[in-house]
Amino acid sequence: QVQLVESGGGLVQVGGSLTVSCAASGRTSSGTALGWFRQAPGKGREFVAAISGSSFSTSYAESVKGRFTISRDNAKNTVSLQMNSLKPEDTAVYYCAAARAMRLARAQFESEYDYWGQGTQVTVSS
Repeated sequence: QVQLVESGGGLVQVGGSLTVSCAASGRTSSGTALGWFRQAPGKGREFVAAISGSSFSTSYAESVKGRFTISRDNAKNTVSLQMNSLKPEDTAVYYCAAARAMRLARAQFESEYDYWGQGTQVTVSS
C-alpha cells in the first residue's frame, strides 16, 4: 500500500504562482511514477502532469505546458507541482497519484495509477 497526502493548495490571484506537494509513504520506490490530476466543479478529472521514477522524464497536458513544472525528490518521497501564470480555469481540486508500473506515454489515463491522494483545493480568483 502507498499513502499519498497533498498539501499547499489555497487561494491565489490570476497571474500568480502556487506550489502543491504530495508526500508518499508506505511501499514506495524510486521506480514509482507520480502524477497530478485535477477536477474542476462540474467536470471530470483531467490529467495535468506526470514524472517517471527512474529517468525523471515528464509529461504535461497541453493546457499547462510552459506554466506548470512537476518535480520529485526520491530521498524525501515527495512530488511537487509548481504552477505559474495561473488562470481562473486552473481552479480545481488537485490530486496526486502513483503508478507502480507505467509507461509515460500512458500518463494521461487514470486507469494507469494504483493509488490516489485525497486532493487539495486550488482557487484562482480574478
